[in-house]
Formats: sequence, C-alpha cells, structure tokens
Amino acid sequence: MRITAGFDRLPIRVRLAGVSALLTFVILCAFALAIGSLTVHRIRSDFNHDVSETANQLPTELKVTADPSLELHITPPLPDIATPDTVIRILYEAGGVLEQYPAHAPSFGIPQQLEAGKPVVGTAHGYRVITRIVRVVEPNLSPLGELIFQYARETAPTEATVKRVELFLVLGVLAGSLLALLAGMAIARRAMAPIATLTSTAAEIARTRDPSRGVPQPQADDEVAELARTLEGMLRELDAARSETESMLVRQRQFVADASHELRTPLTSVLANLELLAESLQGDQGEAARSALRSSQRMRRLVADLLLLARTDAARVVAREPCNLAQIVVEAAAELGPVSTAHEISLDIHPAMVMGSRDELHRLTINLLENALRHTPPGTAIRVATLTGGDGKVQLVVEDDGPGVPPELAPTLFERFVRGAGDAGSSFGLGLAIVHAVAVSHGGSVTLESAPGSTGARFVVRLPAYSDLDDDREDHRPALQTIVD
Repeated sequence: MRITAGFDRLPIRVRLAGVSALLTFVILCAFALAIGSLTVHRIRSDFNHDVSETANQLPTELKVTADPSLELHITPPLPDIATPDTVIRILYEAGGVLEQYPAHAPSFGIPQQLEAGKPVVGTAHGYRVITRIVRVVEPNLSPLGELIFQYARETAPTEATVKRVELFLVLGVLAGSLLALLAGMAIARRAMAPIATLTSTAAEIARTRDPSRGVPQPQADDEVAELARTLEGMLRELDAARSETESMLVRQRQFVADASHELRTPLTSVLANLELLAESLQGDQGEAARSALRSSQRMRRLVADLLLLARTDAARVVAREPCNLAQIVVEAAAELGPVSTAHEISLDIHPAMVMGSRDELHRLTINLLENALRHTPPGTAIRVATLTGGDGKVQLVVEDDGPGVPPELAPTLFERFVRGAGDAGSSFGLGLAIVHAVAVSHGGSVTLESAPGSTGARFVVRLPAYSDLDDDREDHRPALQTIVD
C-alpha cells in the first residue's frame, strides 16, 4: 500500500515513463533469458562436440609402433598435432606416462569404467577430458598391446565467452530499459505539453481573474482537446455569470445610492415635524415624539452612511476642491466637543492640503474621533495630528491611550457592519468602513498601528498632498496647538 501511495504521488509523466520502462525491462529480461539460454547451450554444445570430434579423430592419425626391441614410437609427434589450449597424454595401462604434451600437463587420472571402443568424457582441473583405449602394433602391423589415450581442452575460454554473452545480455537489458525510460519521459512530456499549456492558462486566468480569456485548443481531437473544450465552455459560463453578477451589483449600488438620496428629503421633513411635536407636546406624548425624533435622527445618520458608501461603490465622484485637513480636524473636534467632556482631545495640527470632498473628509474625521470616544473609558486622552510627510502624503493621525483593538477584530476592522464589544447597539458598524471608503476614494489608505509607548489604538490616514499651495492662503498660518475638553 505504501508503494502504491508513493507511486500515485509521482507526476503523471514520471509514472508513464516508469511503467513503460518497467514493461520494457520485463520483456527484455524474458528475451535475454530465452536467447541467453539458447546461446549458452549452443556455445557449450559446440565446444563439447568439437572436443569429441577431435578426440575421435586424433587416434586415427596417431600410430604407436614397437621396434624389434619393443620400444614404442609415436608418429606424428604430439607437438605437431596439439594446440596451445589442449593436452594430449598417452599412458600405459598401469597408469605410467608414455608421452604427453605439454611436458608439465596435469594428471587427469584413469576412469574406472574405461572399456575398449567406448570413450569416457569427464572434467578435471578446468579441462574437458576424453579418455579412450588405443592399440600398439608391430612393424608388420600385428597387434602388440593397448595404451590409454587422453585428449583434454581448457574450458576457460568457452566459459569466458559465456560470461561475455551473459554480460552483453545484462547490459542490453539495462541499456534498453534506460532508453525506454528516456524515450518514455520525452514522449510523456510531449504528450503532457497541451495539459501544461492548459494549466498555465488556467493559472493566468486565476491570477488575473479574467474568465473571458480563451483556452488554447489542441490540434488533435483527443481527450485533451475534450478537456480544453470543457474548460472553454466553463469559462464562458463563468464570464457570463460574472457579467450578470456585476450588472446586478451595479444596479443594486445605483438603487441604494438613489434610494438613500431620495430618502433624505422625506427624512428631513419627518425630522422637522418631530422636532416641532417634541417641543409642543408634553407628558407621554412629548416623550413619544422625542423617542421617535431620536430614532429618526439615527435613521438619518444610517441613510447618510449608506449614501456615502453607495457613492463610493458606484464610483460616483463628488465635486473635489483644495481642502486644508487641519481646518477640517478643528471643525470636527469642535462639533464633538459637547459629547466629549469625559475625554481629553488634544490637537497637534499643521497645514495639510489635499484635493477632496470637504464633507466626506469631515465625515472621515468625525468617525475616527467617535470611534475613539466610544471605545475608550472616561478620562482617556485622545490625540489628533495632521502633518505633511516627505513622500508627498498628508497624514491624519488619531490615537488614544485606551485598551486598543482586540487581535481577533483587527483583520476585519474596516469591513462593514463589524462592531466591537463596546458598541452595544450604539453604532451601525459602518464608521470605520466609511473611513476606509473615503480614504480609498481619495487615492489614499487607512491603517491601524500600535501607539508608541501605549496599548491604545493608532489610526493613520494617508492622502495625496495637494501641491498648488497658492490656492489656499490658510496654508501659511502657523501650526495650531489646541486642547478640546
């Protein structure tokens, strides 16, 4: 199971090439075993046949004769008929050596089952030995007696040939398997090239999030082409679904923006009537009117928030003009003065010109200050600063000495309808989302940072600085140091 699991984790081209090489190896092994067995058998059979033929032929060429003194003579001499890898021995029946070549030839012994006319075949000392009986004749060619003839040839050259054949077969199997593996890798890579192209195209579509891009179609009408056509159809459907979704979202944003805008007029009328009733009615009726007035005021704030977010979603740009962010901060702090008596708001502001919507920037500042007031205990110091950095950015910094933002809330802090534990129904969870939307719509950003030397929260808004300072003479005023209690 482990081998199968490990094999399944390999790339497809490696698996294809590996299976191809393995099948080739098995086939070559079977072929090598069959051919090797036949070849080795044929080599040894030819060697044995050659030795037997030579051993049968030599005694007919040799003549062992005895002179009148009964001294034996062998013609022709043994060196004339012997080869370098052979041994020829002529022995007496008792076992003594009559003559042999070479002179220091090994002794092979005499087989016990030796009979006249029946050669005995054996192996000794690395030689194939054939032993037979030959007759001795007189000069008048009459039989005189019998001798033992031994012919032997080394088996080492034949076995070396067998080893070379076996080695060549093994090398052939390995080389064939390696070539099959390399060829399989090349073929698999070429076969997988259309898949790789589809993969890279899909990755590019995932990176750009553009399903309208086409998928390359292979020339062959095979499974890969079917996959490409399926992906192409899927992308077309996804592109159509995305277009429908975007169109629906655009209509929804336009509806929210238009509805929010249209709601402002009747809400203004309702608020005016409720304010009049709250002043003119007394008792329970007056309290009911004041409660309805408070609810209507919250509704107006919600409608204003939704209208601002809807405008940014719909990319509706309101009129922009050069604004001094320092002056906007002073106005926002003054507006929140009556509800911030339990906190100390300190301003360290310097002229900071931006090109933007004064109302939206005012709302951005109000929301940051209200967030600090809402989520910090009474007596907490809140510091607001404006400055122009050397990177062409204007910064608005609002920091406090409160408990800070919970770590689990930080990743979603600027999303809509996200409320902290301290809100308790006092906000809609849109304040920081509006801050983010306004900052982004003005080409800037807002980040949450750690206040130096404090555990509190530090919000930094960065906006592009307005370079034409002559349009607003308020820029040349000295820095303001203000304390709002």
